[in-house]
Amino acid sequence: MLENKIKGFLRDIDGNVAVVIKNFNNGEIIQINQDYIFPSASTIKLVIMSELLKQVKENKLSINETIVITDKMITGGDGILKELNVGHRFTLGEIMTLMIIISDNTATNLLIDIVGMDNVNRMAQELGLKRTKLQRKMMDSVAVKYGRENYTSAQDMLNILELTYKGENIDGYYSKMMLDILKRQQVGGRLNLYLPENTVIAHKTGDLDRLEHDVGIVYLPNCEYIICVLTNETKSNKDGRQIIGNISKLVYDQYAG
Repeated sequence: MLENKIKGFLRDIDGNVAVVIKNFNNGEIIQINQDYIFPSASTIKLVIMSELLKQVKENKLSINETIVITDKMITGGDGILKELNVGHRFTLGEIMTLMIIISDNTATNLLIDIVGMDNVNRMAQELGLKRTKLQRKMMDSVAVKYGRENYTSAQDMLNILELTYKGENIDGYYSKMMLDILKRQQVGGRLNLYLPENTVIAHKTGDLDRLEHDVGIVYLPNCEYIICVLTNETKSNKDGRQIIGNISKLVYDQYAG
């Protein structure tokens, strides 16, 4: 039984691990620590993308409107925008794509300013994400010091991915757009760590010190399933990535047939 295999693997693991899996072919659902609240790291960017596209649908924003990158916008951590000369012009759609496929923090903070933090949290509520909250921008160490962290759970991540998979995150058109971007993810080494290189996954990673997450939809020829693995307080980030990779491989081996 897959759930027992995963629990057996987790028995000797140091740290906190949550696993939620949903197989769309046979309906199997596995939930381990599904409501445990973790710092979200970059998985919160799924909700930011959803809110941006909701505002695009409502004609409050245009995905083709452009923004010129200035010095004041630059944020540290992951991303490419901070490495470029200022003055480049990007569309909102391009900034959103950079936020997801390379987890660009400058792009993320720009979008938080544009769509509004309160609106992102309202979107999380509308999507039924009971334990997901955006309380600070990326790389805001002062906010962290004062206890303002971003949070989520494995169950919430499954919920937003399932709505998107079913075409119910905003609507079918924007859900497909989100999935297409998530399939172009360039940050790997977690869910796909031990899987065949040609495995298609629409996913989003996240990492902080001794925290690694990866949540996504795996597309196999005979089966499609959501897998969300959240970890923290592991011995190292490398350990966290390997935990995710090992659990993902157990699931793949079970479902690939």
